[in-house]
Amino acid sequence: MTDYARPLPKITSETMPFWEGCKSHELRIQRCASCARFRFPPQKMCRHCNSLEANWDSVSGEGTVYSFTVPSQPSPGELAARGFDYPFAVVLVELDGTGGVRIASNIVECSIEDIEIGMPVEVTFERVTDEVVLPKFRPA
Repeated sequence: MTDYARPLPKITSETMPFWEGCKSHELRIQRCASCARFRFPPQKMCRHCNSLEANWDSVSGEGTVYSFTVPSQPSPGELAARGFDYPFAVVLVELDGTGGVRIASNIVECSIEDIEIGMPVEVTFERVTDEVVLPKFRPA
């Protein structure tokens, strides 16, 4: 049993290498073994060349804020009861060196008012349970 109240990711055999990398404080992104393009979230088939072969590569974890949103009030339903403190920021980070891979996450060590599109960020990791370590981003 955990005290972490927010929703946790569903870890599958397809996403396991990503989450294992996070446990090691390493950001791993799936890469097509045929055309070498990165793909996120992980997929069985490359959308560019239809290959079913893939590898997992470590990336720097550096990137820029592509977009963000700041929910300021609980929406009807379960979110307020699931551990969210309002307001909070959800950022979409475009990772450097990945050909445009974007990952949704939260930003830490930064006030909401200071978040800007194009802001350089770097990955950091937050252990939320014994099984789950989440990638988050902070200003670089």
